[in-house]
Amino acid sequence: MIKLLLPLFLVGSLVFSQTTEPIVSKVYKWSDLEVVKRTKGEARPILEGTTPHFKLFKVHATTVNPKSRMRDTEYTQENEELLIIKEGVLTVTVEGKTKELKPGGIALIMSGDKRSVVNTTDKPVTYYVFQLNSVAPLDVERGKAAGGSLLLNWDETEFKGHDKGGRRNFFDRPTSMSKRFEMHVTTLTGNWMSHPAHRHPAAEILLLVNSQEGEADSQAKETIDGVWHDSKVGDIIFLNSNVPHGLQNTSKGSCTYFAFQFE
Repeated sequence: MIKLLLPLFLVGSLVFSQTTEPIVSKVYKWSDLEVVKRTKGEARPILEGTTPHFKLFKVHATTVNPKSRMRDTEYTQENEELLIIKEGVLTVTVEGKTKELKPGGIALIMSGDKRSVVNTTDKPVTYYVFQLNSVAPLDVERGKAAGGSLLLNWDETEFKGHDKGGRRNFFDRPTSMSKRFEMHVTTLTGNWMSHPAHRHPAAEILLLVNSQEGEADSQAKETIDGVWHDSKVGDIIFLNSNVPHGLQNTSKGSCTYFAFQFE
């Protein structure tokens, strides 16, 4: 089972302060997150603010109780969303297409698409939700032309080995809120860095996971603007535009992590 280092809540029941402050580049540790109890589960606010390309960038985690759902009916919203399953199985329906997403599975949901999420199992399910609203005007047709919303499980991606470990490509495409949104999973073996410290205009998020190949707890350290920070499964590493950064495996074995960029 994948344990993520990288959820949806009723808007009226989650109290996040709307902020226009730029998001700080750092490691947001799972162990430090506030747990907000709800009737049907739990919420964990993680980060919220702006980037050079997004007037709203918000991340939270949701835990839904067994045989439960946060909204009784399907709904739409302007924000584009990316869901990543941390633990359990979540049934997601988008524009009439339904799929059971397992740990490591993702839902990329375009602005305005009808969606619903429900836990039909006898165990809690926990997932991350990334909500995006771009500075540039919304382009619904661009998202549709690129394929629309996407529901994809971990085992539907191909692992391609390389000299440092391997990679799984999830998607690389325009969306309703991004000119380009790219996400992949990297596995590092040995004491490798993914690449030397570097910078790029697109903001980036890294999310450590344990793969399905019996991997021990992934651990890494991230250099952010010249300072090293420890990270482990459950943590989110946010890297704003043009901030120098690089990740090194510090696990006893391999480490695996989601990486995605957007602009």
